Amino acid sequence: MQINDVDLVPLLRGALEYETTARGLMPWRLPSWARGQSFDPAVGRVAGEPTGVRLDFHTAATSVVLLTHPTRRVSSDSAAPQAFYDVVLDGTLFARLPSPGEDVGTALRTDHATGKVTTANGTDARLRVPDLPAGEHHVQIWLPHNETTELIGLSADAEVRPSPTASRVHWLHHGSSISHGFDAAHPTGTWPAVAAAAAGVELTNLALSGQAMLDPFTARTIRSAEADVISVKLGINIVNEDTMRLRTFVPAVHGFLDTIREGRHANTPLLLVSPLHCGIQEATPGPLLFEELDAGPRYSALGDPSDVSQGRLNLQGVRSALRQIADQRMATDPHLHFLDGLELFGAADEAELPFRDRLHPGSEAHLRIGERFANVALAPGGPLNLQ
Repeated sequence: MQINDVDLVPLLRGALEYETTARGLMPWRLPSWARGQSFDPAVGRVAGEPTGVRLDFHTAATSVVLLTHPTRRVSSDSAAPQAFYDVVLDGTLFARLPSPGEDVGTALRTDHATGKVTTANGTDARLRVPDLPAGEHHVQIWLPHNETTELIGLSADAEVRPSPTASRVHWLHHGSSISHGFDAAHPTGTWPAVAAAAAGVELTNLALSGQAMLDPFTARTIRSAEADVISVKLGINIVNEDTMRLRTFVPAVHGFLDTIREGRHANTPLLLVSPLHCGIQEATPGPLLFEELDAGPRYSALGDPSDVSQGRLNLQGVRSALRQIADQRMATDPHLHFLDGLELFGAADEAELPFRDRLHPGSEAHLRIGERFANVALAPGGPLNLQ
């Protein structure tokens, strides 16, 4: 079979929209109308990074080749993080294929001193999956969570059929860079992917790195999306960027949840999750300062803890506010639930598995968070009420 013999659209999972480009197919995790309403251009950038997006099919093929065009964004003073394609065979990680680097795909390099962005265009990427064992198999190819991927074609030496999903629970999750997978080593190693695999559910990851800002367009996107259960992990980006005070945060959360509850998701199990432990922001408000030091990247919180009494937000205040919001709403919404993020990753966890940059958990922490979320939230009889 030749490249482009397989129709990729029916195989695509985890994207809320796709765009037909000159090269092929571009998956998006926010629809175009929502991206058009964003103030920060970073919203579109991170919505184009396909965390949780995969090709999902059944086949008896032994030879499978994927053709893509990656786009990576790098700084003038650092290399791009390594990106991978994860091949999952019958539910087990079968191969981890590195995204080709130099001279392949497009590199957008930003000079932090001047702000100038230079573009280097290379060839398309040809990724050959190691020979599959004989027989019929369920195959998933998870796209890199930390670079943009245009899908050009898929070839195989046997028929490729979309996997059925009707019998599986569809879980949609929204969160920040931690849920997006920043500092996770590979796409099935992000904590939502770990949780989805452990619970046997279909994942749509609507985490937007740095952009979980209670934007109305994100709430409307969730309101319209297909989902059997929904979780929203809120607060840390608001503190990171110091974008709200308690006065505006509380009604904004209510409005965000009100919008999700409109229409098709009026009675959908909905889990409100507060932030994980992050030592630099527990008592100290943002904004954050990022520094590239000899010892590695590091974030520091610049706010004054005394300002909390005037309504400025730290993580402790956010958790308290979210719990109060949940308690108030649960009195009339039996399908709303609350999960304290410290149950997923608390102070003792951060002490044991410290963050490389003081903000983002690493791969071991992602595994722990995902397993705990599956056991607490996605377990039968848990708050998302999986049966």
